[in-house]
Amino acid sequence: MTQILLQTVLSGVLIGLVYALVAVGLTLIFGVMDIVNFAHGEFLMLGMYASFWGWALWKLDPLFTLPFTALGLFAVGALLYRLVIRRIIDAPMLSQVFTTFGLMILFRGLAQYLWSPDFRSVEHTVVDGKVAFGGLSFGLPQVTAAAGAVVTTGAVWWFLRFTRLGAALEATAADREAAALMGIDGQKMFALAWGIGAACAGVAGALLSSTYPIFPDVGASFILVAFVLVALGGFGSVTGAFWAGILVGVVEVVGGFLWDPAYKMVLVLSLYLLVVWLRPQGLLGKA
Repeated sequence: MTQILLQTVLSGVLIGLVYALVAVGLTLIFGVMDIVNFAHGEFLMLGMYASFWGWALWKLDPLFTLPFTALGLFAVGALLYRLVIRRIIDAPMLSQVFTTFGLMILFRGLAQYLWSPDFRSVEHTVVDGKVAFGGLSFGLPQVTAAAGAVVTTGAVWWFLRFTRLGAALEATAADREAAALMGIDGQKMFALAWGIGAACAGVAGALLSSTYPIFPDVGASFILVAFVLVALGGFGSVTGAFWAGILVGVVEVVGGFLWDPAYKMVLVLSLYLLVVWLRPQGLLGKA
């Protein structure tokens, strides 16, 4: 029983790391711009389809196309900011909400029109198989996805902490007006935040494409969890989103194992309500 429970916990950590990567992109956009992006799940969906079509048309493994998927989603995020989001930066909050919600519906509708509502999957990838150690066994695709999520999240954290461009991004998030007075171009920082946020979701989608069904509404399966992680970890906190992702992944998987899997989200949302009740700013958010 102890071994089974340990495997369940570690399985929760693996999926939690992918959740965290999705949430990192979402919390970065919110932290820099104070805009809630309801279309964030659709970036993940586009990343999954990019991996699928690379595999279906040219037999390219999702791992090999991962850098191109990241760059493509970065371009989509930055372009979307330039064409749409820039116009609502100073608009009322409801206008911002309706705009990003409309983008979510638009992307889903386009995906259904272009690729049909059918479920698709990527098969026979280079990471097929299992990893076994200490009597525990995990699917190699899940381990690879978790490892890729850790590397990507770590790269974003390093970029924000140890580069001049990352420092400019964090300065814009802390005080937009003061950053502008120091010569930091806020519009470029906003476009950069949207590009990185979209790339994070796209990478998560590519990593999930070999284990998760691909369909136009797949983003909805992850965006609710991502919103919970952003609030749980602390709005705008990349580190908070990372640890919240692990915590929620463990609670979800262990809860589904010990209780009814149909009600695993009840435990996740109960945990979220408990944390925001005791600490409204989230686990690592600033008061």
